[in-house]
Amino acid sequence: MSFDQKLGAGSFSIGPVRVEAASILAPLSGVTDVAFRRIAKRLGAGLVVSEMVASDELVQGSEEAQLRSEGAGIEPHVVQLAGCEPYWMSEAARVAEGAGAGIIDINMGCPAKRVIGGYAGSALMRDLDHAARLIEATVQAASIPVTVKMRLGWDHDTINAPELARRAESLGVQAVTVHGRTRQQFYQGQADWKAIAAVVRNVSIPVIANGDIGSLEDAKRCLSASGAAAVMVGRSAVGRPWLVGQIGAALQGVTLPDPSPEAMTEIAVEHYQGLLSLYGEKVGIRHARKHLAAYADVAVASGFHIAPSIRTALVTSEEPHMVIALLRSLYSRQDREAA
Repeated sequence: MSFDQKLGAGSFSIGPVRVEAASILAPLSGVTDVAFRRIAKRLGAGLVVSEMVASDELVQGSEEAQLRSEGAGIEPHVVQLAGCEPYWMSEAARVAEGAGAGIIDINMGCPAKRVIGGYAGSALMRDLDHAARLIEATVQAASIPVTVKMRLGWDHDTINAPELARRAESLGVQAVTVHGRTRQQFYQGQADWKAIAAVVRNVSIPVIANGDIGSLEDAKRCLSASGAAAVMVGRSAVGRPWLVGQIGAALQGVTLPDPSPEAMTEIAVEHYQGLLSLYGEKVGIRHARKHLAAYADVAVASGFHIAPSIRTALVTSEEPHMVIALLRSLYSRQDREAA
């Protein structure tokens, strides 16, 4: 399904699920928990995908796996599963669906050593037969759409994403996401959007392009080069949960400006409070630090003056009331640098 021919007003379908914006929040381990996803979805993201969830841990009732897969208040709720055993993948799909998931995504793209060491993630691109067995087990277990996220291949000598996508479609997968790098590249170099076009040509299901999407212009160039149906935005959305919705709206011809300083403040405060509620105060403070640093960096990039001491206090304070007060100061008009 190509962007130019099929996207139209900027929406598309994954099986029976209509996705109203062609811009999706990527699964980011340690980042896209439900506190972040709720905000991004409310701000216009077409879909928001959970952090990677280990299939065996979800089935065995791990508290961490349950937190990662949490999706209360998000429709449709997308849970990304990882694993190397068909049994665990099928059982995890049933558990996730029973807990309210509307789409199951299979991780075949994570390059992390701890993941490929367990023969999951992008390690599966070295064994397409085994990847197919995992896909088949998951699709057969679920009554909701199943998608697959992959890379171009293991390395430049094995660019097999077109073949994996074709096999996935034949097994009932309803969409695929392709990160425009190989596993060997990790996140180095530039994502090869043109290489994703070979996947688009090889399947009739929607292809979602991922990698180096940090702006509307990036999204437009990516869709033009790849012919994909949508883009998936990852690291660029950290500190800017509104970015995914902005890109999706722009692809529909609607320009959404950056939030006002007051709105940015409320988004950051809501996110911080959501993390404390999700994890509890002690753990939530630790989880929040990377996000607080990102909000501060985005504020500086947006033209606000923030003293280094303020940024340091923001990311080190263990007092929620102090953090909230500092967040409210980040975007205060009186602190904005003169043009």
